[in-house]
Amino acid sequence: MAHRAVLTARQRAALFDLPMDEIAPLRHYTLDDEDIEHIRTRRRPENQIGFILQLCAFRYPGRLLKAGEVIPEPLSRFVAAQLGLKPDDLLPYAAREKTRREHLDVLRKMYGYKMFSGKRAKKLRKLLDQNSESAQSSEGLVRGFVEECRRRLIILPGISVIERHCADALVAAERRVDARIAGHLDAIMRAQLDSLLSEEVDGRVSRFIWLRQFEVGKNSADGIANLFGLGGKPTDGCSSGNA
Repeated sequence: MAHRAVLTARQRAALFDLPMDEIAPLRHYTLDDEDIEHIRTRRRPENQIGFILQLCAFRYPGRLLKAGEVIPEPLSRFVAAQLGLKPDDLLPYAAREKTRREHLDVLRKMYGYKMFSGKRAKKLRKLLDQNSESAQSSEGLVRGFVEECRRRLIILPGISVIERHCADALVAAERRVDARIAGHLDAIMRAQLDSLLSEEVDGRVSRFIWLRQFEVGKNSADGIANLFGLGGKPTDGCSSGNA
């Protein structure tokens, strides 16, 4: 439906990547007695550490581990130490897709995590629509969505799904705002605005398109004023731009 860039690569990494630093595991992945008890029901070391790493990913950033995903060394070392295991014990886990799916089902039942589907997905998309007009940025809208999923223990869908839903919400919000603005214009104002937007700059692009491409800078105000014929002579003490 909507096709627009919502997040940069850096923003995606900040929201969805497993933490790479030494401090984040301490904040997000410290295990309690109940966690340890659940983990000990797994017999093999690779299943114990794989089980808890998936739980860690559910808690933060709130998503499934991908098949073959490389786990940051600080995270695997921190989790393994709490279990009395070695980080290398994780290596056989990645090859067992069936085991990973079984752990997903068990973790959902134990901790109450839910998939992004059905009525839950519909409610969250409605929340996106409600928040889209007040969002300060597309990143802010995505971040709010991610944080709400974490709060509700809903496992995040794929990044492309989240971006598509957010883009759709932003496009719909823009159309609602445009419609409200247009509703306050009388016939004369509409004609004047239409004339303004269709007038060309240097015979190439309309003033409207030119303005959307305008790069904000220290001379932006002067540039826009001159574009619309509002520029005047420089006041005393101001340079005209000529040395």
